[in-house]
Amino acid sequence: MSQAKILIVEDDDLQYEIYEEALDQYQLIRAITGRAALAAIGKGPPNLLILDHVLADGELGLDFLPEFRELLPYVPIIVVSGALEVHQQIHALQGPRRAHYCLPKPVDVRELRRTVVTALKECGESEVVRQFEALERSRRVDALDLFSRSTDRLSRQIRIREILGKSSERPNISALAREFGVARRTIIRDLQELIRRGQLEAEVYPEWESPPTDE
Repeated sequence: MSQAKILIVEDDDLQYEIYEEALDQYQLIRAITGRAALAAIGKGPPNLLILDHVLADGELGLDFLPEFRELLPYVPIIVVSGALEVHQQIHALQGPRRAHYCLPKPVDVRELRRTVVTALKECGESEVVRQFEALERSRRVDALDLFSRSTDRLSRQIRIREILGKSSERPNISALAREFGVARRTIIRDLQELIRRGQLEAEVYPEWESPPTDE
């Protein structure tokens, strides 16, 4: 995993320089806001995400954790922050939309390296396999569907962005639903998520906050 891609959501230049030196064997991508990180994920998911809490433009990293977790259900997330109370750290590490690790600032470089190595080895694809095997052992008939649903949604949303980027017309909900073999409400939800993450302009689908009842 030496060529693993790590998305670092960090607005402090000095802190990012520490990451550049400590993690120079990996491919690093930087975002200074949560919205910028969501846009970067839309272009291609990373193998690991390192998240600061206090970001540029007054954003708070943990506010974006649910969206990161939804888009990257099996990608390890490491929260590195000196601005979190103990109860906030515990909250970040609990629940279905949790981070995998939480490290304090100033970060211990050796601990950071060990955590990244462990996360890339034990989480991500390895975690997917373990969860899939557990589903198989439980004999759930929908195991394969559960396994692929999040990946399918992200792939579909990337393709929707490509389609809409080539047209100046408003999206044809029915046509998109037919193309992807999903319900119209699924396409509407995709458009809403893309606009909410700043990956599509709201003008593309003006009804995104309150779509017509016939859709």
